[in-house]
Amino acid sequence: MAIERSNLLSMMKLSIKVLIQSSLSLGRTLDSEYPPLQQFFLVLEHCLKHGLKAKKSFIGQNKSIWGPLELVEKLCPESANIATSARDLPGIRTGLGRARAWLHLALMQKKVADYLKTLLDRKDLLSEFYDAGALMLEEEGAVMGGLLVGLNVIDANLCIKGEDLDSQVAVIDFSLYLKDATSTHGGGYWHFNVTIRSPCIYLTNSKSATDRINSLQGEQEQLRQENDSILLTSQKKEEAVLQDSQVELETYKQTRQGLDEMYNVVWKQYKEEKRIRQELERELELQVGLKKEMEVAMKLLEKDTHEKQDTLAALRLQLDQVKTLNLQMFHKAEVGMVVCAVFHPTHHRVHAFEQAGWSPRTQGDKVELEAKVEAFQKQLTDLDTLRTGLENELRAEREQRQSLQKALQREQDNSTELRTQLQQLQGLHTELQDLKTEKKQLQQRCEQQEQALQEMGIHLSQSKLKMEDFKEVNKALKGHAWMKDDEATQCKQCQKEFSISRRKHHCRNCGDIYCNTCSSNELALPSYPRPVRVCDVCHSLLLQRSSSTAS
Repeated sequence: MAIERSNLLSMMKLSIKVLIQSSLSLGRTLDSEYPPLQQFFLVLEHCLKHGLKAKKSFIGQNKSIWGPLELVEKLCPESANIATSARDLPGIRTGLGRARAWLHLALMQKKVADYLKTLLDRKDLLSEFYDAGALMLEEEGAVMGGLLVGLNVIDANLCIKGEDLDSQVAVIDFSLYLKDATSTHGGGYWHFNVTIRSPCIYLTNSKSATDRINSLQGEQEQLRQENDSILLTSQKKEEAVLQDSQVELETYKQTRQGLDEMYNVVWKQYKEEKRIRQELERELELQVGLKKEMEVAMKLLEKDTHEKQDTLAALRLQLDQVKTLNLQMFHKAEVGMVVCAVFHPTHHRVHAFEQAGWSPRTQGDKVELEAKVEAFQKQLTDLDTLRTGLENELRAEREQRQSLQKALQREQDNSTELRTQLQQLQGLHTELQDLKTEKKQLQQRCEQQEQALQEMGIHLSQSKLKMEDFKEVNKALKGHAWMKDDEATQCKQCQKEFSISRRKHHCRNCGDIYCNTCSSNELALPSYPRPVRVCDVCHSLLLQRSSSTAS
């Protein structure tokens, strides 16, 4: 039973793999007539029947998988509609037919894996239907539930009404899996029970067969030579493309390195110029502030100077008035007496007046005159002192004004120099903008070169794919031998005997012999200039390969 479980699990793996690969390559919704889908249902039915207990009835013992599948309705209430539909289908009278309908409906709803996993988790209920060692009660059953999850990628549109599900013969066609059996099974061997029919013997002309074999061998040798020449040419082209791509890559790397170095140098220059410009702007702002302060100070100084000039003019006017008054008094007292009165004591002054013929009338007039003379003398002294002080202040103001004018001239010179530096900085900024534009152009050039390299990489990958195709074609030509006519007595696919009505046909891809029905397809092969006959298996494989190459 362990060997049976292993074989059934391996067949389940193969059937699911072939079904998924073929359905994805065709890209269409599967129907009931699709051969891999029919084989999958047959393998699944054998797995469910393994170790099934026979129910005793009045007629006899009966093994049916409908009993375990009915448990799903109790474990998963949402599957009640499937069970009801399977029971109510017209024309189905047996439990096996209802079980097959249930599996078809569950596959269309993509719930086969979920329902069977729920059933496999309840081994206590399954033990009522299966013997010990059955596939559903062992680890192989859990593995089968995991494999069924992959069927969720398949879209199936199955028509159950009108099909005779009761009387279908559960015979597995192993020809669909013979090609991948060894690789999938990991190098093991399959144990099949094969019934060999009695072969029919055909008499052929040995001379014509020998001539045909020789011509086919010559044609095969010519094809091999052409394949070798094509392979050599493609290898040379691939080497040339690789060398060109390496040269382009080195050139790109050198260009990129030079651009990076240039960019670093330009970036350092830009940072240094930016720092110098910031320092110049700060210094210019400081000089502008000092200039404004100097202008305000000059305005205040000019205002103070004008005020002092006005005060000095008023004092001069007052001094002129005093001088005019003194002159009038001196003319009255006579100029000589006034001068003598200025440089002699009081009694001498009176005496001088008396000698000059002018005598005061009374003693009070005499005292009053002397007091007036002293007051005028004192006022004159004060005016001279004030004039001297004003002249000194005016001289100091003139010197300060000259110093401020010199400082203003220096500030104007500094401002002119700063304007010159600002102009130079603007020129550097313009140059920096030009460098940025050049950098942008270089970056665009780098991007274009990168895009060109990517396109070259795509072309290189395409050439590698073509090389792989050439290698596969060469491998196919070397690996497949042309089967002789007298070696085949039945079709390799359908196993039907050849006769006068069912003639032999070679597949131009694998070299095996098939009947007309199994080799009615035509495809263009690399070794033939026009479409030739190929078998159904090679037709599906070549279509799958062409679709994967196109994608």
